[in-house]
Amino acid sequence: MLIYGELTAAEHALRDSFPEGRWVDLRTGEPEDDDPATGARWGADRTVRAEVVAALLLGGNTERPSSVASLRLAGARITGRLDLAGAEIGHLLWLKECRLDQPVSFNAASTRTIRITRSRVPGVDAGLARIEGRLDLTGSVMDTGRLSLINAYVAGELTLDEARISAPEPWAVFAGGLVMGGGVFCRNGFTARGGIRLPGAQLPGGLFMEGARLESPGGEALIADNVTTTVVHLSEGFSATGTVRLRGAQISDLLTLEGATLGGGDTALSGVGMRVGTLDFTLAAQPAGAVNLQGATAAVLHDGERSWPEEVRLDGFVYGALHSDRTPPQRDVAHRLGWLRRNPGYAPQPYEQLASCYRQAGHDDDARRVLLEKQRHRRSTLNAPGRVWGYLLDAAVGYGYRPWLAALWMTALCLLGSLVFSARSPVQTKDGEGAPFNSLFYTLDLLFPIGDFGQRGAWHWTGATQWLSYVLIAIGWLLTTAVVAGVSRTLSRN
Repeated sequence: MLIYGELTAAEHALRDSFPEGRWVDLRTGEPEDDDPATGARWGADRTVRAEVVAALLLGGNTERPSSVASLRLAGARITGRLDLAGAEIGHLLWLKECRLDQPVSFNAASTRTIRITRSRVPGVDAGLARIEGRLDLTGSVMDTGRLSLINAYVAGELTLDEARISAPEPWAVFAGGLVMGGGVFCRNGFTARGGIRLPGAQLPGGLFMEGARLESPGGEALIADNVTTTVVHLSEGFSATGTVRLRGAQISDLLTLEGATLGGGDTALSGVGMRVGTLDFTLAAQPAGAVNLQGATAAVLHDGERSWPEEVRLDGFVYGALHSDRTPPQRDVAHRLGWLRRNPGYAPQPYEQLASCYRQAGHDDDARRVLLEKQRHRRSTLNAPGRVWGYLLDAAVGYGYRPWLAALWMTALCLLGSLVFSARSPVQTKDGEGAPFNSLFYTLDLLFPIGDFGQRGAWHWTGATQWLSYVLIAIGWLLTTAVVAGVSRTLSRN
């Protein structure tokens, strides 16, 4: 209860203006004197007790029903702790360029719009609060505490544009389970020294962090696991020192990191199991840590030449279309194969996914090249006999994706055999029987185990030429087996 005679002049003015929602402006007009950073030196003429603010918000002096009561205060130092935990507040609170000596608590409160803008406040606790309006902390500085919104509900927007939060603990913003009616805005130089934690948050209006700077070296700069939202903008100069984690996030429209800088830990981005509409991954520079997209899904992936670090985990990553800032788009297969090679170890799915994407775009030749590279990568994981057979399949028919290689081998061997056999005279197996000798058809009889031109049984050789015939028979069997194995693999997988 307010006792009129105990109020200071500044508190009197605030009490009298509250019923009509008028501003009480205690600023001098001099930027240096009005800076909340120097507010500890402000005198009694600019000081308001926190208990007076609380008493007014809880219903003090609202006897003018024709006006909408609200508390609007600028340029004041608020002493004591503003503790409104569990309160039901029916009035707007707007503090502008004020200095609060102690943290503010709206824990489990039910309130209207709260605006603490361009002020200095040790910390704000609005966990479990229900804010039927917006929470606006534009330009404010929290240098000794964090912003807590655990399981809070905000019907409007959460605005942290230009704000600076330097928490002495791991988390600068702790907002797990936050439910928003509007968007979350942390733009225009927003800085957090400490991580931002948003697991399980529901953000139908989106998360906008253009130009934000998050600093959590060796830790998590942003945790948005299982977030449900429409758009996430980590772009236009966004910088994160520490891991950006989006495990299981559901982003229906756009996740963009255009022009962003990531790093400061072993993992720069973890998007395991996330689902996005369009993933714009055109970073400003190569990430300083790994990127993990295992099990993620994107309808469209847009990347750039500097997008990917040395380690990219792609096993299970599914995308519908590829766009790149390289020229020409979607056609630089060598670049894409190098991208897949950044995945540690051998995994078939990334190759099959890229080949599927090329096939859907009508680039069948590119798809076959990708699948050929998959087999070559797999070959490096086999034992010695498997690698030898793999090299043979590769040389003979390109694992079935280059069957024309077999035709080249057969043509070259036919020419070799024809020239050698035509320069010498064979021995007839049975005198007077068999067709006349023909070096070309004799070579074909040796190379093709199926079919018979009647030459191989009717004629034979002695000496070195006989060994050539044995070699051609062996090569013919190997080539035929390689063709059958390669084509069978191709047909079974495509």
